[in-house]
Amino acid sequence: MVNIELEKNADAMRLAISGMNRHLNKIQEGGGKKRMEKLHAEGKMTARERIDYLLDDNCPRIEVGAFAGHEMYAEHGGCPAGGVVVMIGYVRGRQCIVVANDATVKAGAWFPITGKKNLRAQEIAMENRLPIIYLVDSAGVYLPMQDEIFPDKEHFGRIFRNNARLSSAGIPQIAAIMGACVAGGAYLPIMSDEALIVERTGSVFLAGPYLVKAAIGEEVDKETLGGASTHSEISGVTDYKMPDDKTCLDTIKDLIDKFGRFENAGFDRVEPKPAFGNPEDIFEIYPENGAKPYSSIEMLRRIVDGGELTQYKEHYGKSIITAYARIDGWAVGIVANNRQVVKNAKGEIQFGGVIYSDSADKATRFILNCNQKKIPLVFMHDVTGFMVGTRSEHGGIIKDGAKMVNAVANSTVPKFSIVMGNSYGAGNYAMCGKAYDPRLIVAWPTAKIAVMGGEQAAKVLTQIQMQSLKDKGEANDPAAERTLFEQIKARYESQTTPYYAAARLWVDAIIDPRDTRQWISMGIEAANNAPVEKMNVGVIQS
Repeated sequence: MVNIELEKNADAMRLAISGMNRHLNKIQEGGGKKRMEKLHAEGKMTARERIDYLLDDNCPRIEVGAFAGHEMYAEHGGCPAGGVVVMIGYVRGRQCIVVANDATVKAGAWFPITGKKNLRAQEIAMENRLPIIYLVDSAGVYLPMQDEIFPDKEHFGRIFRNNARLSSAGIPQIAAIMGACVAGGAYLPIMSDEALIVERTGSVFLAGPYLVKAAIGEEVDKETLGGASTHSEISGVTDYKMPDDKTCLDTIKDLIDKFGRFENAGFDRVEPKPAFGNPEDIFEIYPENGAKPYSSIEMLRRIVDGGELTQYKEHYGKSIITAYARIDGWAVGIVANNRQVVKNAKGEIQFGGVIYSDSADKATRFILNCNQKKIPLVFMHDVTGFMVGTRSEHGGIIKDGAKMVNAVANSTVPKFSIVMGNSYGAGNYAMCGKAYDPRLIVAWPTAKIAVMGGEQAAKVLTQIQMQSLKDKGEANDPAAERTLFEQIKARYESQTTPYYAAARLWVDAIIDPRDTRQWISMGIEAANNAPVEKMNVGVIQS
């Protein structure tokens, strides 16, 4: 017999994934077909073609920041994927992160979000000691927005600081100059450990021919000023001169093939098992209406190997699930919001997705245990926040919440966050939101990230505005109040979507829920490159 509710759930999830894929297909077109054809006419490959050729066939890969810049910069013609493609994959069996400028988007110019995305790629490389490969093809800073990308701490100059820090840490950086490389951007490939340059299409200089003419009156062509022969034979700035894109990428493969190995962290891995049931069971379990309760345990069973979970303090603090499991063979500790309505030991109802004092206490202890045993942590978000009200405040919810936040902040084992549904308020912090340095943080198409839900926020803001009018002596108008409420709600809810979050890199990707295991597994494999420091929890009040 068909369960109508499960069918509705599955249809809603498939529709959300279909919408996500339509957006991704458009983003992957970059600046459009005509600009791609122009690159091909110049003998160049596109950014995505270069990455496809470089990475090993038939190996998994994950794209970071595909939605960066989504629906931003409309007045500037848009900036698909932030004008740069970032992929974690394998080159000759070695896991690497690749950063490729997309020259079809404003000639690869750097928008503010481009800088943020490049810094995120370098952060991933530093945290996980991943070799990083730059495929450079960029006109430099996007001048109409230079004030938002050039001078601040997390702006353009931070890229070169990170180049130096990566080299100092012994993390390999290889740069291929496959197109323009201008002004301050010229430092990125030359501050890398090895630099390749492609003949005829690659060029690197601090000032191009027009600026040289304006500055010192010298007339010079681009190739003589900073082409492949100049820098490979005269200046010695580059290390390898390549005849074309494919030869350049093949040479990178050969270089990486010779890399040594780092000391690893020693995370435990056994032979992987598939998760329990059909991967598409997730579609039926997650509710069409994200406010409805569902079986979080059954959801987790579709993600962990064999559906096997060893629950820590199963019968205490039931609004959070803490459990040991394996994902693709890797041992993990899972902290997940329990979306079922449950009763505590006193018989009191606890609402799904809310963090209570006992749950926060349990999660804190579990996080400490995972650090003690060197087990990576996976946080599965579907949280509306901490419990409020007189009873909770008298019971010390702030203190217990602070303990959990402290433990998350000071945890030194790798943390990975999956935002399945709601991620509201301080619940986002306690569940290892972006501010708490997860190695990777991704969202399902059903995710919502905000201070609170749209309805609650609209009610609060409407009440404030109506009270302000009342204080001015203006009469209450129920119709106007309702209109105001709907306007605020619509505006607020547009800012809670996963697309809004991913556009600003609050999350690294929006993913098909069926890909959750792959993201976590590749993330732990990357993290295993870097030894883990001992945890120091600071002050946690009893």
